[in-house]
Amino acid sequence: WEQFPEKVAIQLNDTHPTIGVAELMRLLLDEHHLDWNTAWTLTTGTFSYTNHTVLPEALEKWPLSVMKELLPRCVEIIEEINRLCIIDLQSRGADEETIARMTPIALDEWGPGVDVVRMASLAMCGSHTVNGVAAVHSELIKVTVLKDFYTFFPEKFQNKTNGVTQRRWLAFCNPGLRQLITEALGSESWIGDLPQLKGLAAKADDPEFQEKWRAVKLANKEKLAALVKETTGYDISTNALFDVQVKRIHEYKRQLLNALHTIHKYKEIKAMSPEERKSVVPRMVLIGGKAAAAYKYAKEVIHLINNVADKVNQDPEVGDLLKVIFYPNYNVSGAETIIPATEVTQQISTAGTEASGTSNMKFAMNGALLCGTMDGANIEIWEEIGEENGFIFGARVEEVDAMREERNEFQPCPEFTAALQTLEDGEFGPKENYEMILNSLVGEDGDHYLPKDYYLLGRDFEPYMKAQAEVEAAYLDQDKWTKMSIMSTAGMGKFSTDRTIAQYAEEIWDIKPISVEDS
Repeated sequence: WEQFPEKVAIQLNDTHPTIGVAELMRLLLDEHHLDWNTAWTLTTGTFSYTNHTVLPEALEKWPLSVMKELLPRCVEIIEEINRLCIIDLQSRGADEETIARMTPIALDEWGPGVDVVRMASLAMCGSHTVNGVAAVHSELIKVTVLKDFYTFFPEKFQNKTNGVTQRRWLAFCNPGLRQLITEALGSESWIGDLPQLKGLAAKADDPEFQEKWRAVKLANKEKLAALVKETTGYDISTNALFDVQVKRIHEYKRQLLNALHTIHKYKEIKAMSPEERKSVVPRMVLIGGKAAAAYKYAKEVIHLINNVADKVNQDPEVGDLLKVIFYPNYNVSGAETIIPATEVTQQISTAGTEASGTSNMKFAMNGALLCGTMDGANIEIWEEIGEENGFIFGARVEEVDAMREERNEFQPCPEFTAALQTLEDGEFGPKENYEMILNSLVGEDGDHYLPKDYYLLGRDFEPYMKAQAEVEAAYLDQDKWTKMSIMSTAGMGKFSTDRTIAQYAEEIWDIKPISVEDS
């Protein structure tokens, strides 16, 4: 039995599967009749835990009464883990208040007599290692949601920056770019060795290569235009800048910031003379993503985007200068067409909220330029591709807390206020349709007792406008833009799941690769 952790490694992917800690203990104790100490040693040698969020509300908690009814034996084991956790923390000098924050069972958490199981605490107790999924995220969890555990168990903490599989998200979904990269690098070996992409940098200034690069992008844009027509009925011009934000709909990911900026652009174009409109860079804004079933705020954002699309896309004065698309039922199949066609992608979460992100990697790998905040893996992407090959804006992680303290005194720029006023005035449907959106920005947050604008949309709006203006200025110089796009792809060798899994294997699971000879 002592060899069990050498043969088996179980990675808890966030808190969802944490019941596995108690279940493995049950199997070892009840089915295989091991003593507690041996079973616990094997269990903690087997499990490791990946944390995917710095948002406390996303760390699962389950009512103890419900778990007792469904999994009574597992609860008995969790109660013993909890008792031993208290003893261990007392021996390490933790005070009662700290211990109460760390134990797997939280007493009276949801009211008198309503105890809960904190799955993150159970994962921390039952795992030999915990990791975040981007460098900044792995540092943040040490001082936020897992601060107490880092104080007493610093040796457990690591970073494993996420990756994406280039086989699907470049070689398969973008065959035109795959062929061009292969021609430039001389073989397809880069598909299994992504750092070879750095060889593209030597071609970044080559006019002939740039022309081929643009031709691939145009073909992908034509494919997406056909998909948009099929799914929404809207016609979009492939001469426009394709601007995309596709991801789960959430306040911290700030699709609302994108929507409000789009409203600002619409009002700006409407106020122009016909002569002034000739200088506008045409733009197609595509937003896609799903909302959790009970997440009313997110559904209001989707409603707003669709209503903005209805109005903008039918305005003959605006025409192809601005088109707005909410892509319905966003999924992997849609992404395989959307991502290769994208020219600029919005990665605009409030600094310190996005653990990593992976769509940023998929887009950058396909030559889309990032417009975004210094958050999650954006930071590491820009370290690899060069900050000059993207558009960075907004508050930094170290500034966010102070800005939140100053929210009630802060006055946002007039453009932000004007965009918000269009919702108040019913320009995109009845004000009542946007009750939660408006309350989040101009009222008290009744659920969390926080002041307005927790995710700092007002703070970041003016810098966001400036970044978007930089996007348009760069797009006017197609040689410069194409060079930036090539350099984006060239710098993405780090962000392969090959690298990520190799690091897990070597530094957490302690397993060695096996060479497989060609058959």
